[in-house]
Amino acid sequence: MILLLLLVLLVLLALRVPMFVSLLTVSIGYILLEPTGMSVIVQRMSSGLESFPLLAVPMFILAGSIMASGGLAERLMDFASVLVGHFKGGLAQVNVLNSLLLGGMSGSAQADAAIDSKVLVPIMRKHGYSNAYASALTAASSSISPILPPSIGLILYGVLANVSIGDLFIGGVLPALLIALALTIAVRVLAGIKNHPQARDKRATVKEILVSLKSSVWALLMPILLLVGLRIGIFTPTELSAIAVIYALLVSVFIYKQLGWRDLPRVFIDSALITGMLMIIIAAASVFIVAYERIPTQLEGLLEMISTNPLVLLLIINVLLLLLGAVIDAMSLMIILTPVLAPIAVGMGVDPVHFGLIIVLNVTIGSITPPLGSTLYTVTAITGVKMGALIRAFLPLYLTMFAVLMVVTYVPGIVTWLPSIL
Repeated sequence: MILLLLLVLLVLLALRVPMFVSLLTVSIGYILLEPTGMSVIVQRMSSGLESFPLLAVPMFILAGSIMASGGLAERLMDFASVLVGHFKGGLAQVNVLNSLLLGGMSGSAQADAAIDSKVLVPIMRKHGYSNAYASALTAASSSISPILPPSIGLILYGVLANVSIGDLFIGGVLPALLIALALTIAVRVLAGIKNHPQARDKRATVKEILVSLKSSVWALLMPILLLVGLRIGIFTPTELSAIAVIYALLVSVFIYKQLGWRDLPRVFIDSALITGMLMIIIAAASVFIVAYERIPTQLEGLLEMISTNPLVLLLIINVLLLLLGAVIDAMSLMIILTPVLAPIAVGMGVDPVHFGLIIVLNVTIGSITPPLGSTLYTVTAITGVKMGALIRAFLPLYLTMFAVLMVVTYVPGIVTWLPSIL
């Protein structure tokens, strides 16, 4: 019966039925076959949203919208250009560094990809980059955002797996830096092959760097202030999200003065729509059949039949998440599989913080995996690139991301070292 319902779910998703409708359809089908009563649906949907840490999600979404409209993202891009624009393939390097800087504020791959697609990709095209390569790099570099705090994906994992969100935030710092370093190396190699130009004729002077730093200092201070406040216990992750909104609003309105009071209704409406879509998926997933069956125990038994080696099992989980991530929205996949896989990982002796980064990185790579990755569709909708050309340009960048995933999976100290010393 379970396999039949899972098959129905995959068919509904293949037919492009919205995720929350698919989840509810399968769950209702299960409940009709069991003597549990229909009232359990409303109860489970309601209880699924009764989580204080989940309040951080809409607040961080709102903070990201304010930053995108308030000039913070624009100043970070200018600062990145001053720092790395003189390298071979300078604008491509700016793309990566900008995602690293912006990721510490948006927490969302799609938000990062949308900003760079609108602002940076047209500039890259003017300087001789192909639309396919600029778009592919934008999708790849956006994978940094969900790994850096304040990552929405890490918040969801922390809520679903009952793991410290503060430790997850700190644990994501080194993997995010590793992704940025790997993409920077890949960009430099590709720049030599494709003869990509520099963004600047010469290295920026100290004076130019200081001027750009002064202009962007308020944007750069935000992730630093938030992380320091979190680690020394001034506020919780949920309170952190409210502070992020207030900080972004004050800087955008009163310091950079690029966001007027008349613009706020549009920002609030956009954020509310995104939040509504995410929350209804969370509520529907709470009713999903994993709440009714001993699927974690059954799946653990199945994996043990394949192998008892934790290294092999982690590889299997990685492959499973990558394949599913290419066809299912990242957040939806996390909501469905975290309650199933997290207990299995802990049973194998994997640190729960380490496993959280593995899951988030997997579903993030899945969201940029051709041809169905959701972040790819965000990029193609904005830049107009053809999917075939995008896939060809994306292949070396995808291999780079996969290599990073393997390093993060099998070198747990990359994730656990910072939380342990802090």
